[in-house]
Amino acid sequence: MKMNRTLRLATLLAIASLTKATSGEAANPALISSEFLFDPNPVPSCHATTLVETRNGALVAAWFAGTQEGKEDVGIWSARQIGGKWTAPVEIATGVLEDGHRYPCWNPVLFQPRDGGLLLFYKIGPRPDSWWGMLRTSNDNGATWSAPTRLPDGILGPIKNKPVQLADGTILCGSSAEGLKSPAWQIHFERSSDNGRNWERIGVPQAQTSPPAIQPSLLFTGGPGLIAIARTTVGKLFSTRSMDNGLTWSALDSLELPNPNSGIDAVTLKDGHHLLIYNHTAAGRSPLNLAESDDGRTWTAALVLEDEPKMEFSYPAIIQTSDGLVHATYTWKRKLVKHVVIDPAKLELKPIVGSVWPK
Repeated sequence: MKMNRTLRLATLLAIASLTKATSGEAANPALISSEFLFDPNPVPSCHATTLVETRNGALVAAWFAGTQEGKEDVGIWSARQIGGKWTAPVEIATGVLEDGHRYPCWNPVLFQPRDGGLLLFYKIGPRPDSWWGMLRTSNDNGATWSAPTRLPDGILGPIKNKPVQLADGTILCGSSAEGLKSPAWQIHFERSSDNGRNWERIGVPQAQTSPPAIQPSLLFTGGPGLIAIARTTVGKLFSTRSMDNGLTWSALDSLELPNPNSGIDAVTLKDGHHLLIYNHTAAGRSPLNLAESDDGRTWTAALVLEDEPKMEFSYPAIIQTSDGLVHATYTWKRKLVKHVVIDPAKLELKPIVGSVWPK
């Protein structure tokens, strides 16, 4: 049975009363709680979180972790929130091949389709320009996982951010490839109408002004409309739009929001508004910010989650749970995973003028 809003809010407030605020967190009525998923970390480094609400209303998080990003011992780790507390992290996937050779794992993505089990997408390979997509499933809300299967050649799965599921059941993934030409980074989309068994790849037009872009995050804009927001190498975020449920896409256009070529995520709320979590800066990976929009084009300042100079707060994931609250996870200094809970009804919005975050 799913936890109702009143019970979950009471649980979160109890957690919050025991949780000390850390860097950049000022008193804000929208910020319900802030906690680490684990402390200490069983391995030296972690990165690239993903978060999902399961069928029973519980949360499952995953991330990659090991000695250091790109090292062969990096695997996919996970924790589940049970009774308001996170379980100890466990490694649920590695890059060990049949011949015994081990490659690093990268960028897990959790997704719960309307039908079928929980999906875990991730990548294996020596580098992002030569990795391949993997998929595991769970029929018990992330407690145990199936054997891994490799996605078809040319299909990488959701490259960092969660897919969306369309009205007809199609799973639409924002994906991207690296090591290409003109430009070297290019976003694309992947669609599956059978919960990940078969896939179709859809490209994005490359205009002369298109920047290198990766890791798109998908938003619903009404009817068959979609917008995808991606990180780029040119110091700001760009977006592309579809008016036919993701079958075709526009060339990339600038959003005029600064970003230091760092991962983002976004979510369309039940009331149709959108939240974007990202680093609102052209350099470095602090601060970590939350912005709000009603059209996916114009954004207003909503919350600063972290703001400690010369530190890294990055690669966030954001979802809205069935009770209406918003949950986000992110890399905290490459050492820990942070989990925050936000009441979107209490966000205090301020305009962003000239790409400058308001004080």
